[in-house]
Amino acid sequence: MIEQLTNTISKYIKLSSEEENLIKTFWTEKTLQKGHYLLRNGETCRTDNFVVNGTLKAFYINPETGREEILYFASENWWATDIESFQKQKPSIYNIQAIENTTLLQIRYDSFQEMLMQIPKLERFFRIILENYLGSLQRRIILNSTLDAEQRYLDFLENYPEISKKVPNYLIASYLGISAEFLSRMRKKIKAS
Repeated sequence: MIEQLTNTISKYIKLSSEEENLIKTFWTEKTLQKGHYLLRNGETCRTDNFVVNGTLKAFYINPETGREEILYFASENWWATDIESFQKQKPSIYNIQAIENTTLLQIRYDSFQEMLMQIPKLERFFRIILENYLGSLQRRIILNSTLDAEQRYLDFLENYPEISKKVPNYLIASYLGISAEFLSRMRKKIKAS
């Protein structure tokens, strides 16, 4: 399983076999059953989490409506972490829950800092990961402001085809900021055209 992580890292930076072996010493495996939480609102995110397989959702409960609002999905080779909570070691303002049985590789905050000290080039890898995350977040904000619901849905299908197959439609609707009923009508309209 750790090879999946080192292969992902190797797409961005070159690792020696010694560095790969050292990386392995910092990570542990965790399995979450469907419906179990990786993180709850109010808890401090103690680990950075790499998804080996399975899917998670990050969400908060809207205090006005009481409804679950999806922030992001994390699937194979993605990260599922409250970055602010992890970096500042302060309570999270959202939840991360397994949508299906999920296997993760985890690293604790202090081990993460130690790993970066021992393998400084990993700073570059994690900077690239954060830049990619920030770019996707900016893109989502812009698309939510400029595209209608159907265009956002089609963009979601194009950019996240694997997630769209794994995640129930009501969660996709929440991610898109529309009702499940509206998504159902829109899907029928798209299929008919």
